[in-house]
Amino acid sequence: MHYFLLFFCRNVPHGENHTVVTHFILLGIPNTEGLQPILFPVFIIFYVCTLLGNLLIMTAVFTDSRLHTPMYFFLCNLSVLDIGFSSVSTPKMLANLWGQSRVIPLGGCVCQVFFYHFLGSTEALLYTVMAYDRYVAICHPLRYLIIMNWKVCVVLAAGTWVTSSFHATILTTLTFTLPYCGPTKVDYFFCDIFPVVKLACADTVIIETVSFTNIGVVPMTCFVLILASYVRIVYSVLRMSSGEGRCKAASTCASHLTVVTLFFGPCALIYTQPQLSEILVVPVQIFGNVVTPMLNPVIYTLRNKEVKAALTKLTGGKKVSQTTSH
Repeated sequence: MHYFLLFFCRNVPHGENHTVVTHFILLGIPNTEGLQPILFPVFIIFYVCTLLGNLLIMTAVFTDSRLHTPMYFFLCNLSVLDIGFSSVSTPKMLANLWGQSRVIPLGGCVCQVFFYHFLGSTEALLYTVMAYDRYVAICHPLRYLIIMNWKVCVVLAAGTWVTSSFHATILTTLTFTLPYCGPTKVDYFFCDIFPVVKLACADTVIIETVSFTNIGVVPMTCFVLILASYVRIVYSVLRMSSGEGRCKAASTCASHLTVVTLFFGPCALIYTQPQLSEILVVPVQIFGNVVTPMLNPVIYTLRNKEVKAALTKLTGGKKVSQTTSH
């Protein structure tokens, strides 16, 4: 990474009165002066709950053989993503709220941009894969284990990670091949593309257009595919003659639909409404970065009897009765 950054610094044009930027200063959450003593404990509680909740989900899936199914394999991937996504910006934000240095090295800023879009893109693709999994489970239940065999599951999961790595690499490269020669103050609580490129000492119209288009294409494509899956699922559920079958199908989809809404809602507000007021953008982005990763394990635990039974068993509680579903 060090040599990667040196290459950028040595090959970008800058005037004789400019110096190449080696660090940035994160100004933190806008309009929160004096609220640090309140925000710090709130955000650290959210972060700790995110780590513990997702680690519990992963441990329960690994230790309970009844959860060794495609649905829970993808749920483990989601837990890894939630831990990583929350960790991209939250620790530095907590350090800033605590009153530590607001300085972030250029390499740290590059890492934040890369991993934020890498993990965010992977999560969008994974929700799409999970929607396909629910489609197969409900619309083709007799062939579910044949279609969603372990080889297919691993290929689908790996595909989300690999595809997103290319996506994030393109965005990060476009962002940091621009010359940065001052000022260095990022008017935000972490390094994201749009706050950072405002500081570039070059024309940023092309990079902003490409980035906005590129960022919007992935969530929009995923959302359309998820919507198509659920249209087909709803059609199949309405054709079911058994009321119990309908309730079971709705229950298996409710958790996924909830987390999809929590993920794509903030994305839609932030990246499809570029003129949205800062007063609205910041809380929406904080909600997506800090709160949603904490809520995901709660949502899957509260609405899923199998996960609740596995967690109860893991913590040494009394085994609860459950019905097995795909």
